[in-house]
Amino acid sequence: MGNPTAPHPVIGLQREREVLAVALRTNRHVVLEGPPGTGKSTLLRAIAADAGQEVVFVEGNAELTPARLIGQYDPAAVLAEGYVPESFTDGPLLTAMRGHGLLYLEELNRIPEETLNVLITVLTEGEITVPRLGHVRAAAGFRLIAAMNPFDAIGTARVGQAIADRMCRVVLGYQDAAAERAIVGAVTGAPPALIGLAVRLVRASREHRDVRMGSSVRGATDLVLLLGGLLDVRGQSGLGAEGARETARDAAYAALSGRIRVADGVERTPEAVIDDILDDVWPETAPPPDEPDADQPDAAPADAGGQGKGEGPPESPAGTDSASALRRDRRGGSTRRQTSRREMAARHEAFEEVSPEVGELDEEAFAALMAEDADAAAALLTDLAAATDRELRAAARRLAGRVFLQVGRVGRARTRGTRRLVPDRRGDGDLDLDRTLDRWDLGTPLQPGDLVTRRWTGLRRAVCLAVDTSGSMTGLGVAIAAVAAAGVVLTGDERLHTSLITFGREVEVVQRQGQRRAAEDVVTHLLTLRGHGMTDLAGALRAARLQLAAEVADERVVVLLSDCLHTTGDPPESALGGFDRLHVLCPLPTPEAEEAARSLAARGGGTAQMVRTVRDLGPALTRLLG
Repeated sequence: MGNPTAPHPVIGLQREREVLAVALRTNRHVVLEGPPGTGKSTLLRAIAADAGQEVVFVEGNAELTPARLIGQYDPAAVLAEGYVPESFTDGPLLTAMRGHGLLYLEELNRIPEETLNVLITVLTEGEITVPRLGHVRAAAGFRLIAAMNPFDAIGTARVGQAIADRMCRVVLGYQDAAAERAIVGAVTGAPPALIGLAVRLVRASREHRDVRMGSSVRGATDLVLLLGGLLDVRGQSGLGAEGARETARDAAYAALSGRIRVADGVERTPEAVIDDILDDVWPETAPPPDEPDADQPDAAPADAGGQGKGEGPPESPAGTDSASALRRDRRGGSTRRQTSRREMAARHEAFEEVSPEVGELDEEAFAALMAEDADAAAALLTDLAAATDRELRAAARRLAGRVFLQVGRVGRARTRGTRRLVPDRRGDGDLDLDRTLDRWDLGTPLQPGDLVTRRWTGLRRAVCLAVDTSGSMTGLGVAIAAVAAAGVVLTGDERLHTSLITFGREVEVVQRQGQRRAAEDVVTHLLTLRGHGMTDLAGALRAARLQLAAEVADERVVVLLSDCLHTTGDPPESALGGFDRLHVLCPLPTPEAEEAARSLAARGGGTAQMVRTVRDLGPALTRLLG
């Protein structure tokens, strides 16, 4: 039986605390839902202490059988005395029911279904019938409080509707930055500089593009304690001491690497992610970050290295009660890789028609929405493809592979002009003796790569699509990127070789020049993108130039999908060399973005196409590539 005294005061969560207290006072059972470290247990202990109630804690796992939850007869006592009440040992459920207490079930979604089923009558009628023991009715103060982490898909199961329908649901999220600093300070009593650094690193771990789940505030507490201890052991007097940054890295590895969950399909280690975050929060050549003003919210997500595009409004000022800070922290788009059904229902009017039940995707309803409003359908489909519901997510990605490929198909124009002979190193056509002799080192064996042939062809082009992932890449923005990628990949043939890169501050090669990747795979990859960080247009153009450099082509073209508002790196005009033409696709343009896109395309000898709806992409790509 638990101690009703809270180990630490509840900081923030005032609204959630009020809702939970009233729910218990009005005889409701409640499930607390939220990621680890958001204060579910602390909140319950505080409310139980206020009400003077006992708390019976049960750890939910696959080994929790009905007998372990309810109780069971002691075999030795039964052999000696028979099936009498004295031979029965109450489990936590009966203990709470008889003792006017709260039963707290942790990890509700890890408990086997047959065990949860014994709670149905308890939740509805406040009673249970135990074989041979008889009928047990709960005392007046009995309540069931359950907790679950909806973002952990390993070893969990969906809670049945019979249980969910009998409980109220209170969603908890991470507190704002000021509240988290107060929590860490209350636990550690450490200097503000250490607390500020730890909280910034932890909060940035939740926003990193390669992370499925970042660290809770417990990670910040451990980081502060480890960092303070290591500074003492190494004789470093605070964060300003020589070598303190490396000490902070060592402490962050130990405190955070086990708490960070890298996103599926991302081949990076948690330590590599921590390196990224530390480089942004505390650059190697910079002094320690200043202590945040306790009266102001953090200026920008740490991973952005400054104010990025599409990062969303700032957090609420310190002292503001949490209204599910999980939603507030994730407004910017880059902070979450998966979307709950509740969030999708709030964001998309047609969600419940397209997905009426968990795991279900009604393709007929989606087709009707696509015909009525293609942009709304595309935005919904991108969120469905990042759903926390695993079955729904898989179905949405399969559908997106078909829909976005169809929307992105590019019409091919007839080749104009006469055909001509061009050199070729694939061995097709007639031998070009002069070029072969130029390549061949006389006196050495002739290698296949030394042969140059000539063949008739029309205009041969090499195209690299560069997709900007630094802005508001959510919903419709992701759909536009996926359709553009599908269109470029599908257009590739013997006369048009294509490649695809994505970029923000850094560049990722999705499809290399000269290689072919299934268009469905490319669409699925693009669907994981969310807006993130700064925009280095010059870096992207240089990376595209490298992709095009090895191609034997009459024309090398870069197609840039971006608003062309660079926020870091060199001016984009400085990186226009090394290819023949730059075209720009400007998604959802603002007046400022349209002006920047047209100016950059003109400097690159190309044209700018404004993409205001997802259906604009097919015709735009036809004009550029057909």
